[in-house]
Amino acid sequence: MKILGIGAHPDDLEILAGGTLAKYAKTGNEVVMAHVLNGDKGSFNIPSKKLAAMRKKEARESAKIIGAKSMGLNIPDGELFSDLKTRKIMMDLIRSVRPDVIITHSPNDYYSDHNATSEIVCGASFLAAAPLFKTRNKANKLIPPIYFMDNVCGVSFLPTFYVDITDTFDEKKKMLDCHKSQLEWLEEHDSANMMETIEVVARFRGLDCKVKYAEGFREYEVWGRRSARRLLP
Repeated sequence: MKILGIGAHPDDLEILAGGTLAKYAKTGNEVVMAHVLNGDKGSFNIPSKKLAAMRKKEARESAKIIGAKSMGLNIPDGELFSDLKTRKIMMDLIRSVRPDVIITHSPNDYYSDHNATSEIVCGASFLAAAPLFKTRNKANKLIPPIYFMDNVCGVSFLPTFYVDITDTFDEKKKMLDCHKSQLEWLEEHDSANMMETIEVVARFRGLDCKVKYAEGFREYEVWGRRSARRLLP
């Protein structure tokens, strides 16, 4: 299968679904890791243009660990809105990848960029299969199933699916460790040790489903998206 992970910022997929993406890759699936925003506001001192370039490089280094492809839409942080222009950009991304499964943010996470990403992905992934809606790439034949990632720290999120990431948790940590600019930013701005946080959350979700480490997901439960078979690894 071809798996498309779409996070708002360059480190979101690693934090919320890194172990699952690593497991997909390890079992022979093609994984694409896309970030919508360029991450240009996540610093106290680094200028935005320089920071965006740093974060693009960090994202590529992270994806390389699991043999995934890294893509970005280069929209500045805080400037993501569900308008026609942005929806068409997202449609073109989805058409270029032609995924069998999309993993993205839950619509009720803590930050507007995450919530807007969720809304835009859900709408654009449907329209990407409409041939009369023209973009640079041809329309997809499949309207892909979507799985929402856990919210940051699991707040207000009740998983309906779990992925045992015990055997890929080390890869998840290595992937996140590539995002050094953000590990520093989150420590300074939010008093959050994110390497510690992902271990606590993965252990907690593991307790939910009786394994050591797990990540939680919810299926986008609408007509035309659901499958009779399990699509998560």
